[in-house]
Amino acid sequence: MRSLLIVVGGTYGTHLVISALLWRWTGWGVAPRRERQLVGPTIRVRRWMDEAGLVDVSTREFLGVTAGLGAVGSAAGGALFGGILPALGVGAFLATVPAAAYRVRRADRRAEAEESWPALIEEIRVLTGSAGRSIPQSIFEVGARGPVALRDAFAAAHRDWLLVTDFPRSLSVLRSQLGSPTADMVCETLLVAHEVGAGDLDRRLAELAEDRRHDVMARKDARAKQSGVRFARRFVIAVPAGMAAAGMSLGDGRASFQTPMGQTMVLVGIGLVVVCWIWSGRMLRLPVDDRVFA
Repeated sequence: MRSLLIVVGGTYGTHLVISALLWRWTGWGVAPRRERQLVGPTIRVRRWMDEAGLVDVSTREFLGVTAGLGAVGSAAGGALFGGILPALGVGAFLATVPAAAYRVRRADRRAEAEESWPALIEEIRVLTGSAGRSIPQSIFEVGARGPVALRDAFAAAHRDWLLVTDFPRSLSVLRSQLGSPTADMVCETLLVAHEVGAGDLDRRLAELAEDRRHDVMARKDARAKQSGVRFARRFVIAVPAGMAAAGMSLGDGRASFQTPMGQTMVLVGIGLVVVCWIWSGRMLRLPVDDRVFA
């Protein structure tokens, strides 16, 4: 019990130190979440969470969940292996789960956005061309009928437009929440056409829609070819965990994990699993277009 309390306290203390040094965290405040001052890396964390669709989740809440999972992982690792080093290793590994889950959510959201943009661009082209709608009216009308994952961003930009009727500012709100290279290109094209006029807007939007359609099909084909490799990647975690459980259940296997050498080897093994998982994920990552106009 004493070891468990030491592990939990050490994990939470590490979280407090890292939060104070990196994010200038001063404690569990009660100020409105959107009015809190964000400095340093916290700005990047906030922008990353907004692009992942976590507008209503505060940065402190995210860090709290991370610290909580780290503490749970430390407690589980201490109870399983009976040592501080493996407990800290398991806790550090589980502490990355929220960031990884939000990263996957962000990637899925981006993929959905990229797949829907060709149809959205075509609809904007029709509304600004044959239907005779204005550019702001067209983009906000199309966004209101677009995919559910994108509607909040379009709704926020539309509210800004109704308040100040500043089209560049409204497009800036839209781009910041979508975080999509295609959204940047579409917004920049419409902004130029709105401010200086463009008689060939219909042709430009048609070419942009066709280009995005080819890109979506190529990415779908690449992801389909990677499905088997992605399934095999899960064994990076499943196989070592199963082997460790089997080794602890045979004879005095659990006692061997509690020796100094056993503790060190467990920590090294956890580190190698994490490195292999990250490495394999980077190898499967598809190229991402840079956000030139962000």
